[in-house]
Amino acid sequence: MAESDAEAQRQRALARHWRASLRLTAALLVLWFAVVIVAAIYARALSNFSVLGIPLSFYIFAQGAPLLFLAIIGVYARHMNRADRRFAKKHPRSA
Repeated sequence: MAESDAEAQRQRALARHWRASLRLTAALLVLWFAVVIVAAIYARALSNFSVLGIPLSFYIFAQGAPLLFLAIIGVYARHMNRADRRFAKKHPRSA
């Protein structure tokens, strides 16, 4: 009986872990989408400004967006590694 309670508790914790993972993924996808859409919407207005002779809209798409995307990937990887370690520490898989 105690073993099934432990397994049920582990399953509930796994479900919470999965929901947290989905929330993080959704939040980062919204951020990614917002960056792409906002930059595209304001591209014409940003073309009036330049950085080192390059239109700002091109600079944002060519340089800024990929760096932001790498940062999003880094945030996701770091957060999920921490969450996975916490889950594994609290709920070790029984051998």
